[in-house]
Amino acid sequence: MPVVVVESPAKAKTINKYLGDDYTVLASFGHVRDLPPKDGSVDPEADFAMKWEVASESKKHVKAIRDALAADPNLILATDPDREGEAISWHLLETLAPALKKGAEVSRVTFNAITKAAVTEAMANPRQIDQPLVDAYLARRALDYLVGFNLSPVLWRKLPGAKSAGRVQSVALRVIVDREMEIEAFKAREYWSVHARLATPRGDEYDATMTVFGGKKLERFDIASEEQAKLAVAAITSRDLRVASVAAKPASRNPWPPFMTSTLQQEASRKLGLGARACMSAAQRLYEAGHITYMRTDGIDMAPEAVMAARDAIKARFGAEYLPKSPRMYKNKAKNAQEAHECIRPTDMMLSPDRLPVSDKDQKALYDLIWKRTIASQMESARMERTTVEIGSADGQVGLRANGQVMLFDGFLRVYDQGRDDEEDEDSRRLPSIEEGERAEKRSVTPEQHFTQAPPRYTEATLVKRMEELGIGRPSTYASIVTTIQDRDYVRKEQNRLIPEDKGRLVTIFLLKYFPRYVSYDFTANLEGELDDISSGERAYREVLRRFWRDFTAALEGTSELRITEVLDAIDEALAPHLYPPRADGSDPRECPLCHKGRLHLKTARSGGAFIGCSNYPDCRFTRPISSPDAEVVGDAVLGVDNGDEISLKNGRFGPYVQRGEATAENPKPPRASIPKGWDLASVDLERALALLSLPREIGSHPEDGVPVEAGIGRYGPYVKHGAKYANLPDVDEVFTIGMNRAVEVLASKQVRGRAAVAAPLAELGEHPEGGSVQVMSGRYGPYVKWGKVNATLPRDLEPGAVTLERALELIAEKAAKSGKKPAKKAAAKKPAAKKPAAKKPAAAKAKKAG
Repeated sequence: MPVVVVESPAKAKTINKYLGDDYTVLASFGHVRDLPPKDGSVDPEADFAMKWEVASESKKHVKAIRDALAADPNLILATDPDREGEAISWHLLETLAPALKKGAEVSRVTFNAITKAAVTEAMANPRQIDQPLVDAYLARRALDYLVGFNLSPVLWRKLPGAKSAGRVQSVALRVIVDREMEIEAFKAREYWSVHARLATPRGDEYDATMTVFGGKKLERFDIASEEQAKLAVAAITSRDLRVASVAAKPASRNPWPPFMTSTLQQEASRKLGLGARACMSAAQRLYEAGHITYMRTDGIDMAPEAVMAARDAIKARFGAEYLPKSPRMYKNKAKNAQEAHECIRPTDMMLSPDRLPVSDKDQKALYDLIWKRTIASQMESARMERTTVEIGSADGQVGLRANGQVMLFDGFLRVYDQGRDDEEDEDSRRLPSIEEGERAEKRSVTPEQHFTQAPPRYTEATLVKRMEELGIGRPSTYASIVTTIQDRDYVRKEQNRLIPEDKGRLVTIFLLKYFPRYVSYDFTANLEGELDDISSGERAYREVLRRFWRDFTAALEGTSELRITEVLDAIDEALAPHLYPPRADGSDPRECPLCHKGRLHLKTARSGGAFIGCSNYPDCRFTRPISSPDAEVVGDAVLGVDNGDEISLKNGRFGPYVQRGEATAENPKPPRASIPKGWDLASVDLERALALLSLPREIGSHPEDGVPVEAGIGRYGPYVKHGAKYANLPDVDEVFTIGMNRAVEVLASKQVRGRAAVAAPLAELGEHPEGGSVQVMSGRYGPYVKWGKVNATLPRDLEPGAVTLERALELIAEKAAKSGKKPAKKAAAKKPAAKKPAAKKPAAAKAKKAG
């Protein structure tokens, strides 16, 4: 039986269903080889020779394939139909070559969808490995390695606290940092608009907006203050208004094209709240199960048979009036549509989302999105009537406009309407019957204040959209790029928006200062274009590598003599508008607000990271985080004296704290206490400082066992403690007032909760083939799947909600193979042991027993 190799067990299972027992279908579990993460894996001196290594976890999968080839030497490589899939097949062939028998046939097959028809056709049309596509992979992999392994050490040496740099990730990070600096530099501008609630002679009300004031057409900032707005209101209220014209024009809206990778990720983020990684994980499962076509694509065209199937589904479900006379054709506008497969669509147009045989909620929601977008793309346009009503005064000094829309035929909108990243002005209000020349009665006139808004921070969806516009990255890399910059703590996500961390901002400024070419949008996009040229056979990949390496090494050598102080000076200057914004009192923003002698400057701590400190150190110890230019000033302020010791309020690297006395050789660590979160620093006086320094406070002896009960503030907030038992307090101020009755009550409620708090699984996936339930659990170090004693951590790119039983079984099998663990099985009922003939006991033993 020929051996067919695919990436995953789920894909293998689906394909095996179509091929039957005439083939042996095995999974490689992704890439079987990679570059070892050490120097020398790519050798520029040897014309960029690359040293590959079979991963330890892949060796058992390679062995299984070798063993299968011993029975039938014919190998069919059926990995995904893109650059990465071609690379996996190439790695497999290179690894298995020594085991292939002489004359063995090796072929490559690809299919855009895992359906019986697609698989059967692919098997009937095998080909050889596409070497230009492999070369494009090799070039990309070598570039990423050379940048990462040569630029990251420069960052570590010159910029304490930085983690690493990446060829494309650093450019994506720059996109986010650039937007943040735009937001910080933005100055809001005030403007006003005036709205009127009007009524027809028949009493029907409608809304209109002022468009003419003083006989002139209003521009956005023409009404710039409240005083001007009041004058505009007075101008309307003092005049009679009539309808000058009513214009109704037909309009239409065409459907959006089917999904490609970037648009799918954007819509999944907007409508489903799925990040790029979770979206692609769910799409991968749908593809492997045969429900959708391949999900990494730049293409929006659809196979002719799929177009006809979509039209049949539209006619059957919605009627002939929703079907255009001719099929809609879409052409890709992407500049570098190198991964130009078919669009992402359902494999069976008649399989509506409510009939999808999938239980996972993310997969169901994503399929619903894909099905609706695909069906809608072949539907009739929406038709509507847009009405514009012009209202004005007889003297022409005042004019207002009312807009409205009437839907005549919903067309594709019956199925699908695209989401938006930010609010757009689209007036779709219904208007009553309004006639030209009739009087417009004023019911109310209202001014409204506005301020121009800074550009919004990126979401994962809008970041992918921007990267696509710039030509940075490709469908197979978007999700990993967005994930990597968050995993490195360069960016955090809050309310679905991406915000650069301080270290991400510092890395970006460092790279812009010393390696500007390699975070240039144009350079990165052009390099992506060259990689596309390699994949089409128009360039030699080593030629691209040689040219890149020559210029890159020159840039690296230019930083060899740099000192950390020079780097900090350069970054301090570049970030000055952010680090030292103008002060309200007009004073020098770089003057130290504590000693008024030194100047503020960017500094680094021994443990890594950066902060703003005073140049008058050690005489002045003022510091603040770089991300808080408006933070309240805290320094070495003496609050008073207690028992001969000065009690001071200080500012440390981890925030403000109070301290008793000063550090000396005899007492290097004087008593300290951090200021609790939420406390107003202005309220910290001598009394409150002494209360903090007195913690932990003994409340008394527990009435049950006499063990002391204490109250204090710890790493996780205020608490009460009884022996080794802790219970959190809801209010920090209660630490200073709590009595024994209340403390016993808090401790008792914690104990009850503790006994009841048995970790509940996040999801029950089903039964393991060998018995026992498989569950998704939440653990201290992240989510994991559990089967008996086997706990397998979820990969970073797999969300808990996206875990299927099949995927869980793969992870459990890999973990069990590594650890040698097996789940505790229920012991079978023991059969009565057969009685053995009793051994004769020595006479002495018998006598002893008798005695």
